Amino acid sequence: MTFTIHCGAAEIGGSCVEVCSASTRVIIDLGMPLMNPDGSSFDLVKIKELSTADLRKEKILPDIPALYGSSDDKKTAILISHAHLDHYGLVSFVDGKIPIYLGKATHKLIELSVVFTGKGKVIENPHYFETYTPFAFGDMEITPYLMDHSAFDAYAFLVRAEGKSLLYTGDFRAHGRKDKFFYKFLHIAPKNVDWLLMEGTSLSRKKQRPQSEKELETQFVKTFRETSGINLLFVSGQNIDRLLTVFRSCRRCGKLFVIDFYVATVLSELAALGYVVPQPSPGFPEVRVFFPSLLRGKMEKHNRKDLIERFKEYEITPEEINEKAHSIVMNIRQSMTREINQLRNLAGGAVVYSMWEGYKENPRTEKFLASLTDRGATIKSIHTSGHADYYTMRKLLAAVAPLEVIPIHTTEGEKYKDIFPEINVKQVNNGEIVGSNGGSF
Repeated sequence: MTFTIHCGAAEIGGSCVEVCSASTRVIIDLGMPLMNPDGSSFDLVKIKELSTADLRKEKILPDIPALYGSSDDKKTAILISHAHLDHYGLVSFVDGKIPIYLGKATHKLIELSVVFTGKGKVIENPHYFETYTPFAFGDMEITPYLMDHSAFDAYAFLVRAEGKSLLYTGDFRAHGRKDKFFYKFLHIAPKNVDWLLMEGTSLSRKKQRPQSEKELETQFVKTFRETSGINLLFVSGQNIDRLLTVFRSCRRCGKLFVIDFYVATVLSELAALGYVVPQPSPGFPEVRVFFPSLLRGKMEKHNRKDLIERFKEYEITPEEINEKAHSIVMNIRQSMTREINQLRNLAGGAVVYSMWEGYKENPRTEKFLASLTDRGATIKSIHTSGHADYYTMRKLLAAVAPLEVIPIHTTEGEKYKDIFPEINVKQVNNGEIVGSNGGSF
């Protein structure tokens, strides 16, 4: 068995690992890059303007001909670890006949992103797996492990073939609302795997311990109780852990949790899959729904009025929002300018920024937040990382005791040897084939 990291060996985002046996090929993640080789932000315009051939030439798409319709002697499949674009964002460019293995909730989140953004395409050949249940593809045995991450339904993968084993952590942490899955993994983790491909997104923070979602809840409660005006929440609509944290805080403070119909759809679809999450329903009277004009117009244009009508009985009007401003926590995004302008008074209100601080450097985001402070709102940051800290990485290393650790999804792979001196670390380059004998071809 061999493996090749096509993207991720020296960068965060764009993760893509090819694992091959004599007869089988599995691609683990096919993510959109976050950065260009020079460290600047990846320009999404490239995706829109270039053909598949151009994207391959520019090395944005991995040079794996079997992904694009060329046949060879290997069965080929794709594994998707979770529904973040830097792990699945290039899947729409591959041959639709290729089977794609992913969690059922992950598939639903990707589908909703396609519907609401109009970008990408629906996965044509999905296959669902169950956590901890091994399944076969070709001559490979694959075991998914549900992990704690800011993305819902995120997995690590163990791949076995030809007497070798590779464990890909995906993105993970142990301070979210699904931390029990990480600790369960420690008890059942495969031992002495040949290669552990372990993410190191947060190594730059050295030995700082991240705040837990439960600690964030305390901060949200304090903010909501102290704010005399409306609380506006700037957060990803698919960060389910954070939405649950905010909902719990609203319930403790007697606040209404006001969400747009995109977030309402996400939560309701997950509830339909059997997950216990707050959603617009009689069981969650604190949850109300508003209908942003731009998004509403977009859905009407694409004949998806059903997504609007679905939550009409839980609608909250702009007039009601203004009347009850002091008792409302409302999710916002930059496309909601019209709705935000309808808010009569932001003085005494708070904009709770609950995302990565780096996004604030985007000129558009900076201008948006400034427009809110100009109207009297106060910006408050309440956030924690979706990635493992040093201590969590050490726990995983102790549980797995791998023969070799391969840095991935990190810009600081060279630090693994210093930070984990007792572990055999092998830093590889993008495109390098690591062979079945543990060496490189």
